[in-house]
Amino acid sequence: MLTEKQLAQFDRDGCIAIENYLSPETVEELNDEIQKLLGEIDLKTHPLTRFTTDEDEEHVGDDYFINSSDKIRYFFEVDAFENGELVKPLPKAVNKIGHGLHMKNEAFKKITITEDIAAICSQLGFKDPRALQSMVIIKQPEIGGKVPNHQDGEFLYTEPQSCIGFWFALEPCTVQNGCLSFLPGSHKTAEIKRRFVKDLENGGTKFVDPKTLKDTKATNDPNDSDFVCVEIPAGSLVLIHNKVIHKSERNLSKMSRNAYTFHVIEGEAQYDELNWLQVPPTSPAGTSQFSKIYVN
Repeated sequence: MLTEKQLAQFDRDGCIAIENYLSPETVEELNDEIQKLLGEIDLKTHPLTRFTTDEDEEHVGDDYFINSSDKIRYFFEVDAFENGELVKPLPKAVNKIGHGLHMKNEAFKKITITEDIAAICSQLGFKDPRALQSMVIIKQPEIGGKVPNHQDGEFLYTEPQSCIGFWFALEPCTVQNGCLSFLPGSHKTAEIKRRFVKDLENGGTKFVDPKTLKDTKATNDPNDSDFVCVEIPAGSLVLIHNKVIHKSERNLSKMSRNAYTFHVIEGEAQYDELNWLQVPPTSPAGTSQFSKIYVN
């Protein structure tokens, strides 16, 4: 559970880090599980889908991405390739493993659906919290990609906004290896200016204005100097408000930066068919298939 001080800090800043949330033994187990999962990739059948946050890239429109919501799928770093050929060893080339990791892997489920996570959700006011979009994020040494500033509410849009990110550091996070950074208090001042949605007419995905649903690239553009870096040891839990503006820089160091994250939304909030993530992928909009946090 969160202390009163932590609750007050989250309300004020929109992002908090809780050190030593996971035991060293659990962190080791999860990192071992990541290596096991990386060993299960079959390059003969994998489409070599790359993960990038560049709006001009169309990878997020392919079937491999869209149908990943309740599966374990692998996405590669853009810079792991040269002239279309994979030039990095497989374990050093993957950017992300997701997006239904807690549904298919017991090690990650055990830190997602827990009594303490339920208690935190209760403290944050959730009536029917549901877990979704669970994934391992790997900032690979020397090629780990930048994640530009964004708000989680853009990608898991509910009315009213309800998404909270649960982000676990599985290795030390430093400025050198691309730690998270955020704009304190931005959840109180920055509105959601765009939505990441399925393009129902043309296929794929796109960003639209939340009100008009017309195509847009509008986003927040704060000064880099206003961001606060979240440098934390392995085992830390970071909570991220749906409207807080956050990002991470490239990892040009020789240190990797493993993390596990999932998101919680309010099951009683409206979750429509435009959201890219549906469970199962072909289902009508709704939260009934998202994982219940309150299981007792």
